[in-house]
Amino acid sequence: MASKLLIVESPAKARTIGNYLGKEFEVRASVGHVRDLPKSKLGVDEEHDFEPDYQVLPDKKKVVEELRRAARKADEIYLATDPDREGEAISWHIAELLKDLARPMHRVEFHQITKNAVREAVAEPRELDMARVDAQQARRVVDRLMGYKISPLLWRSVRRGLSAGRVQSVALKMICDREDEIEAFTPEEYWLVDATVRAPEPPPFTVRLAKRDGKKWRPATAEEAEAVQAALKAGPLTIAKVSRRKGRQRPRAPFITSTLQQEASRRLGLPVRRTMQIAQRLYEGVELGDRGRQGLITYMRTDSVRSAPEAVEAARSVIAERFGAGAVPAKPNFFKNRSSAQDAHEAIRPVDPALTPDRVKGFLGRDELRLYRLIWERFVASQMKPAVFDVTKVEVACGPYTLSVEGKILVEPGFLALWQENGDGKEQQPLPSGLAEGQALTLEGVKLEQKFTQPPPRYTEATLVKALEEKGIGRPSTYAAIIATISGRDYVVREKKTFRPTELGRLVNRLLTATFADLIDEGYTARLEEELDRVAEGKEGWHALVRRFAESFARDLEGAVESMRELRRKLAMTEEKCPECGKPLVMRFGTNGAFLGCSGYPECRYTRNLGEAETADTDAAAPEGEAPSCPKCGAPMVQRRSRRGPFWGCSKYPECKGTRSLDGKTREEPKGTGVPCPMEGCDGELTARKSRYGKIFYSCNRYPKCRFAMNDWPVEHPCPECGFPIMGLRVTKRFGRQLVCPVKECGHRIEAPEDVAGPEGDG
Repeated sequence: MASKLLIVESPAKARTIGNYLGKEFEVRASVGHVRDLPKSKLGVDEEHDFEPDYQVLPDKKKVVEELRRAARKADEIYLATDPDREGEAISWHIAELLKDLARPMHRVEFHQITKNAVREAVAEPRELDMARVDAQQARRVVDRLMGYKISPLLWRSVRRGLSAGRVQSVALKMICDREDEIEAFTPEEYWLVDATVRAPEPPPFTVRLAKRDGKKWRPATAEEAEAVQAALKAGPLTIAKVSRRKGRQRPRAPFITSTLQQEASRRLGLPVRRTMQIAQRLYEGVELGDRGRQGLITYMRTDSVRSAPEAVEAARSVIAERFGAGAVPAKPNFFKNRSSAQDAHEAIRPVDPALTPDRVKGFLGRDELRLYRLIWERFVASQMKPAVFDVTKVEVACGPYTLSVEGKILVEPGFLALWQENGDGKEQQPLPSGLAEGQALTLEGVKLEQKFTQPPPRYTEATLVKALEEKGIGRPSTYAAIIATISGRDYVVREKKTFRPTELGRLVNRLLTATFADLIDEGYTARLEEELDRVAEGKEGWHALVRRFAESFARDLEGAVESMRELRRKLAMTEEKCPECGKPLVMRFGTNGAFLGCSGYPECRYTRNLGEAETADTDAAAPEGEAPSCPKCGAPMVQRRSRRGPFWGCSKYPECKGTRSLDGKTREEPKGTGVPCPMEGCDGELTARKSRYGKIFYSCNRYPKCRFAMNDWPVEHPCPECGFPIMGLRVTKRFGRQLVCPVKECGHRIEAPEDVAGPEGDG
């Protein structure tokens, strides 16, 4: 019988580690956090030094009962949650819930999930690091104070359901500031002047205008460009300077969390959240046939570029085997961490560099393999020799003008044989070998090209993550949640993979920056992160940090309600007049986005969508004879608009809720599945619905009272891992029919029994 209990966060990790430890260990999963501040109230005692009121999460009561039951049978308890502040805090919360059982407790930390790493960590446990726990507590309390006190101001000033946060509001500010820059940008004209010239020896080559009178310059008008063209044609053109050198390009450091997110977005098109989900699976363990279940990468939440010496040596052996001994540098490459890096973990790297992507591709899904290949190639390339180039720069003089060109030829590929960034290793135009100073050149042609300066680009996921990291805002582990929040609140929309703030997002940003300018600020948020680091290092107590924040925050809150309402009125007012009563139109926000409404509401109920002509109406009547009859009551229908576009709606709404699509088809009512909602205390049924993008999902028919939803066809089959009452039927080419747990922290999969039918009855 097992005498030791080891607790991890994830059921997948529990399965992997369970294979490595002997029968004396029982491995259980907490399935993420087990305690948190309550959702229904502030949960922070401001009268008693901001003490938090932690409560067991409602959906984790059963998990806690199971952990306590297992703990009673054990002689010792090992807490093996993730090796970061969040993981340390989860271990502490579990320890607090189990301390009345009076069992010895040990904190276990490992950064890769292999048999040796796990066994070594269990053999050398440590005490809980309360400085780390306190840093996480300080972050949680500060975030709760901001969120619970600012968000209601937005509800009263704009509409319910909005939120503000210490980091999310700064990210929104950055996106809005960039949009303001784009709108304020004035393009400036400039011209490129390229001359094709010939030396005594071929081939011809092109030089570009770079200077006038020895200073950097480019023409601003067509007249200036034509003057340069005339001077070039008049000549003479002479080589003023030739410089030759060896250029070296060093490989980049292995991935940290933020650089992995950026490269996965750029190269693979993966959203930040998806990248972290896949990396989590690669870390927690994958079935590798005869090798059994094994983690493939080190811990994926890190800001350190350090790598273990044995991993570096393994990479050097792979390089020598694959590219030859000449590709291995004499000494291992060393990369320096940023001053702000915590260096608690290694860089993100393959656990075993000998496990090449080709060796594991039969065990991984498409995106898992793509991400593993990215991580493997980046790490192995980081230990290869630099790329070497022959670089030749030529300057050509013609009167007051200087034209130049740089030629680059790859001599030794080095790490570029495995890893290339955009433009890495790209050879520039070849130059004749016999070029020398004073040599005369023959002009073959001149090309003039008009250009205009461009505004700064909107942020993509990759560039937003990079900007947040450079400004020291948040932590890489939080970036996915930040992006999800500002997107889910309809503060931003995606256009061609870039973020554009909505009218709602811009209004919220203006209200917050005007009322809480010192808090919604990149510099302040970065300083707070540094203060949290000081707490994590044991240099300051967490209560002191929260007290300083609360004093500043209280000053901002005084009078914020009235000032925000007044500012909201000013920002929302437009110069347009209501066509029905003549009063000014104001911008309002509904569930389907921004619209214009009469300031005389409720006496005047005129509304129209933003961007529509002044004569348009939200409820647009069709020409006589064209409007269909309501399929429910027979009354005439009018055109209305939802987030999915225009549709026919009954003119007697809300008494009658009949609808049709514009093509005349009756809008489909949600179809019942016969599966009861699994949420405790809910008597609803799961129904099939379509998202705004046309994708089928299944949600409770008691929405919005109950917000449970899942993507797979619901089946009344309890999850054998976490006990959730239902699972989802998923059918794929690779794995066939599977039942998948809809609980995100679990995700357990089993083969679907033959008698389980799908939505059409055939699975």
